[in-house]
Amino acid sequence: MIQVGLTGGMATGKSLVGQELVRLGCHLLKADELGHKLLESGGACYDAVVGAFGRAILDANENIERRRLAMVVFNEGGALEKLNSIIHPAVFSYEAEWLRQVGEEEEGQAIAVVEAAILIETGNYKNFDKLIVTWCPEDMMVERAMARGGWSREEARRRIAKQMPADEKKKYADYVIDTSDTLESTLEQTRAVYSALRSLTL
Repeated sequence: MIQVGLTGGMATGKSLVGQELVRLGCHLLKADELGHKLLESGGACYDAVVGAFGRAILDANENIERRRLAMVVFNEGGALEKLNSIIHPAVFSYEAEWLRQVGEEEEGQAIAVVEAAILIETGNYKNFDKLIVTWCPEDMMVERAMARGGWSREEARRRIAKQMPADEKKKYADYVIDTSDTLESTLEQTRAVYSALRSLTL
């Protein structure tokens, strides 16, 4: 089995590339979605996050309102690091178990992909055999983030600034997928990366 990390800056097309890799036959775990589940009421990180950030992040039903939490995390110094210190150990533990199960089921032929926004920043990229980085210019990241999240330009830039610069991420990559052109261009690049990965399992 090959263990592959998939990362990139905000709104650089990670999910699109991940979906195409699944269509081509890869297994995919979305670490960011897993992190969201851990924050749900009864989730492994719910109590610790409420304890760390207060009940102001809860909605009327006692659920963590991610937008409220984000306003704290992206505007208060040290808050993002505090949140990550709670969530990341639980995510990493789940990832390790998921990779073990995929490896057992596929008997060595699988391509297991973990998609995560800050795979490099956490150092977790070192645990993968190959790293795919999606990339587009920062101005395009901002425009996409505004369209997708309904954020202001200032908020989009502030969130992007909390991550490693996109050009810096490229230095860690085994494969870079440039998503700044057409959809078909992105899909063609993804198929080429898949072919390269598949050749490593044969």
